[in-house]
Amino acid sequence: MTLLCLPVLVLIILGIVQCTLSLRLPKRFMDPEVNMNISEIISYWGYPAEEHEVTTEDGYILSINRIPTGKNICNLKGSKGPRPVVFLQHGLLAAGSNWVTNLPSNSLGFILADAGYDVWIGNSRGNTWSRKHVTLSPQENKFWAFSYDEMAKKDLPTVINFITNATGQPQIYYVGHSQGTTIGFIAFSSLPELASKIKMFFALAPIATVAFPSSPLTKLSLLPEWLNWKLFGRKVFFPQTKITSWLANQFCSRSLANDLCGNIFFVLYGFEESNLNMSRTSVYMSHSPAGTSVKNMIHWRQAVKTGTLQAFDYGRAGNLARYKQTRPPLYHISGMKVPTAVWSGGHDVLADPKDVSLLLSQIPNLVYQKDITHWKHLDFIWGLDASKLLYHNIVKIMKKYD
Repeated sequence: MTLLCLPVLVLIILGIVQCTLSLRLPKRFMDPEVNMNISEIISYWGYPAEEHEVTTEDGYILSINRIPTGKNICNLKGSKGPRPVVFLQHGLLAAGSNWVTNLPSNSLGFILADAGYDVWIGNSRGNTWSRKHVTLSPQENKFWAFSYDEMAKKDLPTVINFITNATGQPQIYYVGHSQGTTIGFIAFSSLPELASKIKMFFALAPIATVAFPSSPLTKLSLLPEWLNWKLFGRKVFFPQTKITSWLANQFCSRSLANDLCGNIFFVLYGFEESNLNMSRTSVYMSHSPAGTSVKNMIHWRQAVKTGTLQAFDYGRAGNLARYKQTRPPLYHISGMKVPTAVWSGGHDVLADPKDVSLLLSQIPNLVYQKDITHWKHLDFIWGLDASKLLYHNIVKIMKKYD
């Protein structure tokens, strides 16, 4: 399936929705989190929540969330005084809600907070919660003129510097999923001062190169670049919309439609139905996809075509003007000195095992690596067995470095 088929898919979905609703299917209990923002979800489960805004050097206003303590923090040994800090960075087309949209016992954000960590959650420019700018409007093409280059070199430094200043902690833990690992690899290999503030990098479903992925999202590479621009424009790609919100509220809340919603949405990313809490698909769908720029998707198209981790390719003339060379510069992960722990999935269609194998050979300070053979891309954030196979292991490793 290519992205050219998406409009047809939407029509099919709407047709199914109309027919289903006409049957007056019974509604199941509506998860209140469907209509909540990230802070409200955190508070709903009894955790303290903070929300901050930070402004990048190029004027983007980013929303970041914080869970400063767990619910039972007073019972933790050594809980007095500053707590070690963890920053969680979501992946492509996602949002910070990824870390808190499962039940507290199976959401990494809550598990870390209860383990005694000061948890901060990022939202990349252009997603649902970071769609503001000092001078630009999301209605303007210029607002969307960014890719993961800017997320790595402008967003991450701004957010991490804000966190270290706010907490007084000179170093923090960084946990990234999917594109969250990509921008980490770029930033920590290119910006030594920023890298010095990272105590350890936890890379979940890591993506540096995408030479072998089989996700439908990578089919963008089959189309000429000019045609991608023509088809999708120069603004937002796959945002959360009134239609998806309506589907989550009115359709996915119906018990017989639950599995259908999961299959429609997750086919783009790859998932294992038996390892997801399918009763929460309305919550997942109401928060993801959260959107990104078309330019960012074009950058990923270029990555699939070249099989390299490199800056955005503006063409020969554009590269000369921007980079003073005819080709975009490569990012060299071998220059990253941050201690790094990696978890990959044996059936991941985005972070393909062959790409991960190449990546592991380039990480100079690899301190831990594990492949979870039955996992796909979304198991890292929503898998029913994620707390057992991943999250508690992350906490255990962090405790050794505290």
